[in-house]
Amino acid sequence: MERLDGGSAVPARLRGGIVALGNFDGFHRGHQAVVGRAVELARAQGRAVLVATFDPHPSRHFFPDAPPFRLTTLDQRQRLFAAAGAEAMLVFRFDAAFAAVSARDFVADYLLDRIGAAGVVTGEDFTFGRGREGNVAVLRSFESDRGLLVEAVPPVVTGGAPVSSTRVREALIAGDCETATRLLTRPFAIEGLVEHGDKRGRELGFPTANLGLGRYLRPRFGVYAVRGRLPDGRVLDGAANLGIRPQFEPAQELLEPYFFDFSGDLYGQCIEVELISFLRPERTFASLDDLVVQIRADCEDARRRLAAARDLP
Repeated sequence: MERLDGGSAVPARLRGGIVALGNFDGFHRGHQAVVGRAVELARAQGRAVLVATFDPHPSRHFFPDAPPFRLTTLDQRQRLFAAAGAEAMLVFRFDAAFAAVSARDFVADYLLDRIGAAGVVTGEDFTFGRGREGNVAVLRSFESDRGLLVEAVPPVVTGGAPVSSTRVREALIAGDCETATRLLTRPFAIEGLVEHGDKRGRELGFPTANLGLGRYLRPRFGVYAVRGRLPDGRVLDGAANLGIRPQFEPAQELLEPYFFDFSGDLYGQCIEVELISFLRPERTFASLDDLVVQIRADCEDARRRLAAARDLP
């Protein structure tokens, strides 16, 4: 899987490909349907599959002071696109100059001339270009004179409503990991480098691997049953605090997983932590002894939740 600059010409071997076009933050069921259709078309015609995404997210450009809302990093999206069958990820750098490009110029200059797309697959409601003036109709206006194949994929509906990144975010903010997992088809996961902390967990007998939250959406603060994925492929069960650790000063937003039955040095390694189930909100305790008792109970609860999650079809 190659990562390419969406503003540059693509290699010759990828020209004439089918482009799946969208933001794809989260890569939920609806996004998967769009990319899946692009893969079907490309395979039937013997063409390459390219997935186009934007970074930063357009909303971050227009609303720079908005709270963090990202569901995936570019690295996570690249792995997900590759697993879905794409050969390349095109990243359009969303800045002021790119935001000023008209919808028709984006199609003509970027998709057709620079990328050489033979076809574009997108969601029915996807918009693009200056002032969000572009839509499926604009794409289809290039079908007759430029021979661009265009397909629009309808929303995927679950629970009586279309699957969307907004629904995923709402579920996570509510601490509803199970709903988020159903919408994403996998657990929401935070990836980052393990940082040195104040060793509070180690002192309490529960050493943690501390990760900053960066630009990720802030799920409900509290304690979670989690699974960690290490660079060497190992998958570890654990319990994690996500939040500001109100028992200690200074307040700092962190994800702090404690992995069961694990000993080793993870500092500086990039790990991914999946949120499987919300256990309880953050709170302060009368003493550190009371906190330790609660952590033990949390770990037992997490083990039960993780075992139950494994038993699900």
